[in-house]
Amino acid sequence: MTRPFDGVRILDFTQVFAGPFATYQLALLGADVIKVERKGGENMRYSPGAPEWAERGMAPTWAAVNANKRNIALDLKDPKAVEIVKRLAEKADIVAENFRPGVMDRLGIGYDDLLRINPQLIYCALSGFGREGPAKDAPSYDGRIQATSGIMSITGHADSVPTRAGFAVCDALTGMTAAFAMSSALNQRAATGKGQLIDVAMLDSTLAFLSPTLCEYTIAGVRQGRFGNQAVSRIPTANLFAVKDGHILLAVNNEAQFRNLLECIGREDILDDPRFVDWPRRIEHEPALREIIETAFAEADDLTWEARLAEAGAPAARIHTLAEAVEHPQLAWRDVVQEVEGPYGPMKLIASGFKLAHGGGGIDRAPAKIGEHTDEILAEAGFADDEIAAMRTDGILQD
Repeated sequence: MTRPFDGVRILDFTQVFAGPFATYQLALLGADVIKVERKGGENMRYSPGAPEWAERGMAPTWAAVNANKRNIALDLKDPKAVEIVKRLAEKADIVAENFRPGVMDRLGIGYDDLLRINPQLIYCALSGFGREGPAKDAPSYDGRIQATSGIMSITGHADSVPTRAGFAVCDALTGMTAAFAMSSALNQRAATGKGQLIDVAMLDSTLAFLSPTLCEYTIAGVRQGRFGNQAVSRIPTANLFAVKDGHILLAVNNEAQFRNLLECIGREDILDDPRFVDWPRRIEHEPALREIIETAFAEADDLTWEARLAEAGAPAARIHTLAEAVEHPQLAWRDVVQEVEGPYGPMKLIASGFKLAHGGGGIDRAPAKIGEHTDEILAEAGFADDEIAAMRTDGILQD
């Protein structure tokens, strides 16, 4: 069974997280992604979180978004390497890069350069603030975009400092936006025969995902503050509560669920209490309501309450560690975590976040060593064995 992007070839110059995450999504779905890496490898290969893997140039944070890709390592500052890229671009459908705006142009392999070689090429450029505008040259990282986008101003508790999300959320949002943009451009090209330039900015992508919160301000002038673990609905029973030896997150957002919660904790009596007859009054008397709930919750641990609340029809979850989350039986059932044999043994990686009835995504190829497929890729592009050997001798290719 074919996958959605079988036959699509992508030259992937992206580094770090957002860009590689974007091309990884298409690689999972069948695209032939050729990662064009610099000699010695990009910095993310050596992220220090897991030293043993970093020493191998296979840091888990890098491996997480680079499976299913072939790898060629070039010295892009060498004119002969630029000629290799141009040869590869002749048969490419997409070029993806996340250098600062103008870097690829200076190397002689920017959009205009490659368009002359391949008029149907789709060129996806990712950057922090976009290719044009007063901030186009500003260096950007996930933390900077979290700060600039307003995410940090609404994350954390009211009595604490602004807080970053616990992962590189802006990189992830940008990567998924870029994957959607490339898919859109491919679909449009199928109808028009025309390639195009895609300009993906991290700030734009992040604001697109923040639109419900932003529109509270742009439409009604509401400025959201920091509400800790409380849901955006501001309903007091959609929050974090203490239990015996832990915490549980309630997501009780409607009247039926509220009644189920009270029945579960044996406090149906408070439905007649004037302080709790409706949501406005419950919000007004939130401290008293919290005390009632946490007094009941103190009788048992998080596992017990999670099971009781599920049976009662009151949405809730205990706080899982990452280790617990990745071993969740639901993920195993849906084959989200997949194992592939890597150069240093088996690796568990995360596949697509959705399932197709047929031709869905899968991990077929382990993350590559630096330049692992250089000879194979160059041979496909028409270079003879002696030409490849000469380029390696000249230092253009990874040894």
